[in-house]
Parts: sequence; structure tokens; C-alpha cells
Amino acid sequence: MITGDHAGTAAAIAAQIGLETPTRVLTGRDLDKLDDAQLALEAASVDVFARTSPEHKLRLVTALQANGLSVAMTGDGINDAPALKRADAGIAMGLKGSEAAKEASDLVLADDNFATIAAAVREGRTVYDNLKKVISWTLPTNAGESIVVVLALLAGLALPVTAVQILWVNLITGITLGIALAFEPTEVGTMGRPPLPRHTPILSGELVWHMLLVALLFFTAVFGVFTYAVDRGYPLELAQTMALNMLVVLEIFDLFFIRNIHGTSLTWDAVKGTRVVWTVVIVITAAQFAVTYLPSLQAILGTKPVPLADGLLIVGVGAAFFAIIEIEKQIRLGLKG
Repeated sequence: MITGDHAGTAAAIAAQIGLETPTRVLTGRDLDKLDDAQLALEAASVDVFARTSPEHKLRLVTALQANGLSVAMTGDGINDAPALKRADAGIAMGLKGSEAAKEASDLVLADDNFATIAAAVREGRTVYDNLKKVISWTLPTNAGESIVVVLALLAGLALPVTAVQILWVNLITGITLGIALAFEPTEVGTMGRPPLPRHTPILSGELVWHMLLVALLFFTAVFGVFTYAVDRGYPLELAQTMALNMLVVLEIFDLFFIRNIHGTSLTWDAVKGTRVVWTVVIVITAAQFAVTYLPSLQAILGTKPVPLADGLLIVGVGAAFFAIIEIEKQIRLGLKG
């Protein structure tokens, strides 16, 4: 917090808005006594700076960045332009700001309302989360499909899912379920999370572990259902149809799991989902019933009607898959907390 007010006024404002250390204030005069290294140390622990000049603001932006932080800077005057330019996110006032400040900034507040910044941060975090959800859903499910086919080929076994069936799964689920995640609303507690470090990768170690776990569970479930059908003497086409439906059911359950990457998926809001999610799930379910039971589509995809008991078994395996990855997530979140 940088303000031109008196130190006491700045501290009172800081306390009202809930800053962690509102009582410790450094003024511009204090900053003049510090070299750049000392300022970098002080900036890491001080939240309030008062009576600062444009030159002080530029030094503070640089000091905070030296600590690995991403810095947002607001300003409206001509002299604020260097600090606005230096900041990771320079924000100028659209109504009262100078042209120099606007030119130097990355963002311009059309309404000069700081609440708009909070709304933009919330929207940015939501977009980032949804991008991560799409990746977290797409990579593991595709890896699971690939492992099923590759290991079957390496072992010299009959393919649990044919090439045309894999193409069908990718067309019907990859397009629809992935797009549905892009419309996810902001998760509860999004604005309470601390900012991510500047160089945090989207493909984190946590995501790689999730991808490996889901791929292994996909392989186990699909091969398990396929082997079960073969052992019961079902025709190969029926065994492949059951494996195909197992893939789709797993991807639907994984969708409901991945919708809440920062909290539990075992809530009414999580189950209720959104209109987009349920529209997509209904469309995919109807499509799967069609390719499983309509003779015209059976001829194209090489499918056979699945008995009711076996269909319930497939759904049950999908529910068990959901329970395993949800338990793993709760353990991981508990360890992080």
C-alpha cells in the first residue's frame, strides 16, 4: 500500500482494509535512508508506505520484484509513468489519469473504481483455474486411452477398444466435456488463496502425479471390465462395447471430480453442477445409448447391446474410480494444509 497521506492516516486506512501489519509504516524519508538491498528486505515485511514520491514508488516496485513477487501498480500522474511501466501490471485511472500514465500502463480503469481491479483478479483466477481444469482432465483421460491400446498391442491381446471406437470417444467426449469445463464458475475461496509464484508452471508435479494415477485407474478399469466380459464368454464385440462404455463413464466421473480442484467434490453444489455440465452429460449419455443399442450405429462402431446388470456394473466401477481419486485429493489437500 503506497499513499501520499500522513503516516497515521495511512496506518488507519490499512487497518480498516485488513492488511496484516498496518501499524508499521515507512515514509518517503525512511526510504531515502535505505539502499536497494535494505529496501528489498524491508519491502518484504512492510505493508504500508506513506508520503512517497514517484521515485520512491519506482524503487518499491523494483524491490518487491527482487523478492520474486508480481507487482501491480496504480497511478494517475505523469510522474507515475516509470513505476507503472516497470510494474508487472501497471493500472492507470481512465477518468482522472494523465495520458502519460495511460500509455505506460497495461490496464486502464474506465470507471476509476478499485473494486474493478478485484473483479478482474477474480476473473483472471477463474480463467486460470478453468484452463488448468481442462488440461487436468484432457491429459490423464487421453493418457488412459492410449495406455489401454498400447499395452494390449505389446501384450499381443485383442484390443479392448477398436480404433473407430477410440475416435468416437475422442469426438463425443473430448470436444464436449472439455468445453464444458471452460464455463465453470469461480470456485468458493478463490480470492482467499495466496497468489502463485511468478514462474509456477501449469504442468506441475501435482498434475503429473494426477495424470499417472488416473491413467493407471483407466487402464485397470477398462481392462478389468473387458477381461470380465471375455471370461464370461461374451462375444468380442460385446466385451469391446463394455470397455467403450467404461471409458466414457470414467471420463464423466472424472469431469465431476476435476470441477473442484481446490476443494472437495462431495458437496451438493458439486453434484448439482452447472447447466452446461449437465447438458453435456445428458447429450453424451444419450449418444452412448444410441451407439450401444441402435442397430444402424452398431454396424458402424461394431457394438453390441449391453445387458442391464453389466451396465450397472460399469457405473459402479466408475463410482469406485471417483471415490479413489477423491480420497487421494483429500489426503493431498490435507497434507498441503
